[in-house]
Amino acid sequence: MSTVSTTSAPAACWACNAALTQSPLLCPTCGKVQPASNADYFQVFGLDRKLSVDTATLEREFHRLSRRLHPDRFARASAEEQQMSLANTALLNDAYRTLRDPIQRTEYLLKLEGLQIGEGHAGKGKSADRQPPADLLEEVFELNMQLEEMRMNQKMGENDPALQSDLTAARGKFESLLAEVDSDLESSGNAWDSGDQPTREKAANTMAALLDRRRYLRNLVRDVNEVLSTAAA
Repeated sequence: MSTVSTTSAPAACWACNAALTQSPLLCPTCGKVQPASNADYFQVFGLDRKLSVDTATLEREFHRLSRRLHPDRFARASAEEQQMSLANTALLNDAYRTLRDPIQRTEYLLKLEGLQIGEGHAGKGKSADRQPPADLLEEVFELNMQLEEMRMNQKMGENDPALQSDLTAARGKFESLLAEVDSDLESSGNAWDSGDQPTREKAANTMAALLDRRRYLRNLVRDVNEVLSTAAA
């Protein structure tokens, strides 16, 4: 597994040369906004690149930085500092939205580590989101047949309670599988956080596969919900 090469965030304030110990966005000593556009989302909050994040602390830090980076605070600063304030505010918002969600956080970390996640790595024009997991081929085939039958019934104004019951049961099964994936992702995330380099590489590859599986299962549940919601309307 190769790590993506990124420009590191600045280590010292451009104005007073103090160490940027909390976040590369602001100097903790003089309060000057910093040119931190190349910082990754973990660096924005002064975090190690780990999947275990205290979301309450993350939220507090987000609000603290948001207040200190607000463009109104730099209304009398130089044009360059005003621009940095706007850019860092946007970076802060993106970082917070990503890191507060465990799935987005995992996807982002794996991309930083050089793994291709989602549609972009399926190859030959095929989306990994639409490729059935090998152990679910028969169940997915049956589900797709049921979905097509339900859609046809809906077009013809017909109602099939048994088919609706089967789809509801299938949705429950796939929701249960989603919960299993989330549990496995948490376990692999713990292995990443506490492991050595070989353990991290193994955990990262496992999480990438789990994310593909999760994405596919989520789409199945979405398709069933759409059909059932139309039937209930």
